Amino acid sequence: MTTVTEPAVSNDNDTVTTQLANGLTCELPASSPLAKLLRSQRTWVGPSAKERLAILRKAKSVAIVGASPNPARSSYFVGTYLQQSSDYKLYFVNPNADTILGEKAYPDLQSLPEVPDIVDVFRKASDIPSVIDDVLAVGAKTVWVQLGIWNEEAAYYGESKGLTVVMDRCIKVEHARFHGGLHLLGFDTGVITSHKTVR
Repeated sequence: MTTVTEPAVSNDNDTVTTQLANGLTCELPASSPLAKLLRSQRTWVGPSAKERLAILRKAKSVAIVGASPNPARSSYFVGTYLQQSSDYKLYFVNPNADTILGEKAYPDLQSLPEVPDIVDVFRKASDIPSVIDDVLAVGAKTVWVQLGIWNEEAAYYGESKGLTVVMDRCIKVEHARFHGGLHLLGFDTGVITSHKTVR
């Protein structure tokens, strides 16, 4: 892993000490593109594929925070898939909707009739810390942040509070992948086979 030690004071003459994966260190100008790139690299690593499979198999209920009644939104697509292709009890959380996919929508996690096993999150990255606080407040154990959403500080924070955190992964894709229904493009084919389809 490559790590970067930040300078105490930032100006154009500052350097950062970069430790490379081979153990060697080098000095880089703090303002250089490479130093900025190294600072932006992800260091947090979430659950492995085997661990994600165990999370999905163990869960009985999923709350979708940021669920949308708009069929064009990814949360709607994921909700539809989970309704049709899983046995999860689904809860849709959106304070601006009454129903989503024919189910009652709840204004917040505190309003749910039970503590969900997984809280699946469709909110912008800057909202993730407050969502984690909400998850902790209701006593849920797993927060699953959807594909394309990344907040590394929030991931570390959630784990420090005892949460299992999955981030930047689509629960629909993961579920389909583990259950044999994932097409190359991410669509459920409905066909489970070990043979490649001839086209």
